[in-house]
Amino acid sequence: MVEELLTAGVAAGSVGAVYVLAAARVVKQYERGVVLRLGKLQQAVRGPGFTMIVPFVDRLRKVNMQIVTLPVPAQDGITRDNVTVRVDAVIYFKVVDAAEAVMRVEDYRFAVSQMAQTSLRSIIGKSDLDDLLSNREKLNQGLELMIDSPAIGWGVQIDRVEIKDVSLPETMKRSMARQAEADRERRARVINADAELQASKKLAEAAHEMAKEPAALQLRLLQTVVAVAAEKNSTLVLPFPVELLRFLERAQQALPQQQPPAGTGQD
Repeated sequence: MVEELLTAGVAAGSVGAVYVLAAARVVKQYERGVVLRLGKLQQAVRGPGFTMIVPFVDRLRKVNMQIVTLPVPAQDGITRDNVTVRVDAVIYFKVVDAAEAVMRVEDYRFAVSQMAQTSLRSIIGKSDLDDLLSNREKLNQGLELMIDSPAIGWGVQIDRVEIKDVSLPETMKRSMARQAEADRERRARVINADAELQASKKLAEAAHEMAKEPAALQLRLLQTVVAVAAEKNSTLVLPFPVELLRFLERAQQALPQQQPPAGTGQD
């Protein structure tokens, strides 16, 4: 009798151990457990830690609540100004309602990925090339809004969307390079012309001041000689001042012209 009781106790203990092993589940800190009992959703979502389910009756699905980084494959499209581009992006999203993520959509990751691809192509078609290259923050916000609207019904929240790279055709790259080079050359010419204009005005003012004092031209000449001599050149070219020639010319004109002596006649 005792042996039968002992055997029954051992059998019951074994059955209980098997039941506990079959019913025991562990939900991690960053997960939530959604229980389906005979296909029906249980309202209570299992939190992190140890939990029990009814074996062969309940089905526990664990949902990751961490932020998921999902790359969006590069999409080919034509911008509003008829330029063919290839754009890729990355999405950061997380599940905010585990039950909705399980019940509303079959695979929320795949659904978010497909929605992101279609939204990215739509953004490409509505934007100009300049916006894709220089106004990405606004495009990121528009893309985030387009994806987040349907994702809310899936229990998913879009945290951030970033456009990573915009690939252009080689012909467009060369055209943009030529345009940038031409723009830089234009600005250089404008700056050079403005400098010449300012320099000419200053030189005119300097010439006007030097015309008042002829000795100023000699001082300027000496300064030029000093500047050239500082370069340690082997040959020094000294210009002959035109003012000196004019001075000699005026001096010559001031001299009285000599008259030839008058001839004397003899009777």
